[in-house]
Amino acid sequence: MSALVLIADGDQRRAQRIADACRASGLECRVTSHGAAALETALAELPAVLVAQLDLPLIDGPKLAAILRANPRTQPTRLLFVSERAEAAARKDLPGRLIAAPVDPDEVASGVRALLAERDGAEAPSEPIGGAGIVEGDLAQIPLADLLQLFHVSRETGTFEVSRELEVGRLARGQVLLRGGDVIAASVEAALGEKALYRLLAWDRGRFVFRPEAVTETATIQRPTRALLREGKRHVEECGRLAVDLPPLSAHVTLCIQRSALPNVIHPLTQEVLVVLELYSRVQDVIDHCSYPDYQVLRTLHTLIRRGMVELRRGPGPAEAPDTAAGIFAPAHAARLREWIEAVMPRGTPARDAKLLVVASDAGATRDFVRMLARLPGVAIDERFTTGSYSADDLTSLGRIAVDEDLGIELLHTPVAQRFAPLWPVAGHGALGALFLLSGPASRAVEAVRPTLEALRRLPRARTFSLLLLEKGERVVPEEVRENLSLLDQGSLFLIPLESSEKSSSLLREMLQRVLP
Repeated sequence: MSALVLIADGDQRRAQRIADACRASGLECRVTSHGAAALETALAELPAVLVAQLDLPLIDGPKLAAILRANPRTQPTRLLFVSERAEAAARKDLPGRLIAAPVDPDEVASGVRALLAERDGAEAPSEPIGGAGIVEGDLAQIPLADLLQLFHVSRETGTFEVSRELEVGRLARGQVLLRGGDVIAASVEAALGEKALYRLLAWDRGRFVFRPEAVTETATIQRPTRALLREGKRHVEECGRLAVDLPPLSAHVTLCIQRSALPNVIHPLTQEVLVVLELYSRVQDVIDHCSYPDYQVLRTLHTLIRRGMVELRRGPGPAEAPDTAAGIFAPAHAARLREWIEAVMPRGTPARDAKLLVVASDAGATRDFVRMLARLPGVAIDERFTTGSYSADDLTSLGRIAVDEDLGIELLHTPVAQRFAPLWPVAGHGALGALFLLSGPASRAVEAVRPTLEALRRLPRARTFSLLLLEKGERVVPEEVRENLSLLDQGSLFLIPLESSEKSSSLLREMLQRVLP
């Protein structure tokens, strides 16, 4: 069979004349009128030579060439460009020969024969890599938005896998699913849906692989693909324009006014950001745990900072490392806790400590928690728990954590045995929240505390937090835990490694700060 020549030209009359000139030399030709069709044909039939119009519709000739060069299966394809603009002859950035206006079909056919002779004289190419239709390449050469636009036009079905190195040894991976050219789902790290897609569209470097395959997943993105790409482009442009003003992802933010000072009517986005700020302070964590797109969350944080409602501090450097000798809580934490106590206690009632229930899946979890807690400043553990002379059935004080000189949090050890079920709502009434200690296999630990957890969740203003205590060498992915253990609230699960006292103390400090209202 003769070598295949693919001619991609929006000028169909010129394309046919070039094809006729090539066929006169015994060459087989395919003719397409835009970049999407050209890519589809190139992946399916692997042409020896591509003749491409510089200003090819949908995706221009240089971008099409970049995709084919990045794909191991189509790397051997020789490239020849044509242009109706005479000034294009001065271009030096093209990965192949250029024939500018006036374009002579016989000259193009001669150029094709020269490229084929060059190919035949070179070393025979190795076997194609990858399956038919697979496209891979570099996002620095062609953005994901352009790829999705291209595959939308050609109505492709399959999976885009995208990866990017965030730092040495850490690789972020994302995925976009297409069905009939429409984007139906996306994911990257903790983000899903449109939020994930907009984050991926902002990547200006990394690798991509598209695999044509059946996509049976339920669609989680309903917005039309063209509208998604327009909105994603707007987010990228706005982030670039406001990059100096938006808070860095490594920075920390905290609410610095009383809740009562907040306006009565708050936009749902702002309200969600304020709720997430109760649990997370790092900007990256805040945007990860908000359902709105990253750009919108960053704009909201920027507005709150500008209005003095949220305080911004850069990520802790060596001079700002936490003082382990200082108390767990800052004055702002104490002020928030006092405000909460005053709101939930009857008017005129003397101020007292807040109450936090501690519920353990087994005795080992209680023992490990007490050992870690005792290392923190301002913590007083009841002697029965330091000596191990308590019973798992004791409903009693485990200890106290000082918040400031006058205010503290009483830790109430709460048994999980079913016979104590009538006491669970009584113990949980007016509590700051409930802390569930889980050790051993996560699924078994959750089953042990499930009745208590379900009972406490039914209380008004219920707040629950879970600590998964990891033995040395034990590794658990939080997303997998949340997926398999739907009983746990997303955002309330903390993983504490027992093998590192310094790391476990730091994480425990952070968890206790997030427990505060």
